[in-house]
Amino acid sequence: MIIYFPYKGKKLSVDVKRLGYFSKGVGLMFKSRNSGNLLFEFKKNTGISIHSYFVFFPFLAIWLDDKNKIIEWKVVKPFTFRIKPKIKFRRLVEIPINGENRKIISLFVGKGKV
Repeated sequence: MIIYFPYKGKKLSVDVKRLGYFSKGVGLMFKSRNSGNLLFEFKKNTGISIHSYFVFFPFLAIWLDDKNKIIEWKVVKPFTFRIKPKIKFRRLVEIPINGENRKIISLFVGKGKV
């Protein structure tokens, strides 16, 4: 599935896999850097935190509201205990930092930092 959201005056599109109830607990854990992008959707706004235990590569976390407006984003390093945005969110997109995602990652963190 493709998810669209605005960023810096551009409409970005990201190919994601929507996770089911049980898959939300695993996310990118035990996966490779070349895994697909993941979409976590919640029925109502939530303030839950995530972690990157057993995620062996950095990834970009993008928290969105119910209209897909970016609330916050962060590059998450492996084995980080707790990552939580300041505002409640409706969706979370996890994008592994890899060659396939270089273009979208560079929009957030800058070129040459991927």
